[in-house]
Amino acid sequence: MPMDQAELTTEQILKRDIPWETYTSTKLISGTGLQLIKRYDKKPQDSKAQLLDEDGPAYIRVFTTILQEIFKEDTVEYVLALIDEMLAENPARARLFHDKSVGSAAYEPFLRLLWKGSWFIQEKSCNILTLIISARLKAQDAALMNGEASDSKKKLNTAEEVLRGLVDWLCAQLKQPSHPSCSIPTAISCLSKLLKEPYVRSSFVQADGVKLLVPLISPASTQQSMQLLYETCLCIWLLSFYEPAIDYLATSRSLQRLIEVVRGSTKEKVVRVIVLTLKNLLSKGTFGAQMVDLGLLQVVQNLKAQAWSDEDLLEALNQLDEGLKEKIKKLSSFDKYKQEVLLGQLDWSPMHKDSIFWRDNVTNFEENDFQILRVLITILGTSSDARSLAVACYDLSQFIQYHPAGRVIVTDLKAKEQVMKLMNHDNGEVTKNALLCIQRLFLGAKYASFLQA
Repeated sequence: MPMDQAELTTEQILKRDIPWETYTSTKLISGTGLQLIKRYDKKPQDSKAQLLDEDGPAYIRVFTTILQEIFKEDTVEYVLALIDEMLAENPARARLFHDKSVGSAAYEPFLRLLWKGSWFIQEKSCNILTLIISARLKAQDAALMNGEASDSKKKLNTAEEVLRGLVDWLCAQLKQPSHPSCSIPTAISCLSKLLKEPYVRSSFVQADGVKLLVPLISPASTQQSMQLLYETCLCIWLLSFYEPAIDYLATSRSLQRLIEVVRGSTKEKVVRVIVLTLKNLLSKGTFGAQMVDLGLLQVVQNLKAQAWSDEDLLEALNQLDEGLKEKIKKLSSFDKYKQEVLLGQLDWSPMHKDSIFWRDNVTNFEENDFQILRVLITILGTSSDARSLAVACYDLSQFIQYHPAGRVIVTDLKAKEQVMKLMNHDNGEVTKNALLCIQRLFLGAKYASFLQA
């Protein structure tokens, strides 16, 4: 796609002169349609507004008919520019597309155009469709409240099909952008509006869209990247109300990224949406324990010391602060240790070298047929992270030292082979701790510790 086509604006497009009469001779536009379009085109905004107030659905029918019948790119771009201008002036006009006289034409042309033509055509079709769908969903809520359920249900089915198509296109843009700099911001902006709806959340998760958001959670330096970061975090916040999406977030690095961003951000709207997301996730699954391990409490207390004007943010910070303190009280040291091991990302947190921790908790390793010990051994054979490998070797050596039957148990679980392989590892920290583990396994805890000293 030529870049000059990609950078076209609505204002530039509307400077074109479209020969509408030629389309009537080929019967692509009716006589009535021609009268309406000529009455509307090239007129001042106040005149256009009056025409739309008087007979809005008729103009929508003309626009959508042209998009269905005419495939010349210049004309398609022009009509999309007219609709874009109309909705920019007053977004509430999206309701006109849901007049009964418009029917399925409210969606079909825009859904088809998402996959065709210039970036201008794709972007405007996406933005217009997002506004139309949002207006439809609001209208349905009102209809259901008024007891108009039967007709509304049929319309909902149509809207769901369109939403599926739109979500597919948005995910495709996040994976393989049509435009190098505009596709991803456009897709994220639309998702931040659409993910308010439960059906969109469901479709997005089914399309494996959650993992496409995570890489976009990173510190921003420009105004454009700040807006993208904000809207991405807004998407994550909206998804934090939906359980299946939370499961996806739990298996990604989303939490670490959110904390990294909020730790260094001074943009109030970004901080607010991340803090609200963290507040939502605190009680879900293993998120609370992870937040404690990642030092979120200190981050929250640093944020509380800053001068924020948003009362929702201040309230959310206080709630998060209290929730994290409560979580720390409930989390025993062994629960935190288990959480770290089960996540497969080990680090030199204080408990690993704390003799009191090992003396008090070594029998807890017997739970569920030595589940945590087995996971440590699995990490030795599967992890590519040197720090995790080093810590796992050290923890096995600690278990051997502190458990009365440690050497026998570790040998029975076939750990020796995995540790031996790591003695030839490229990383010095790994080989050092693998050696300690082997020494304790073969020589006994006291003699191995003497050699280490």
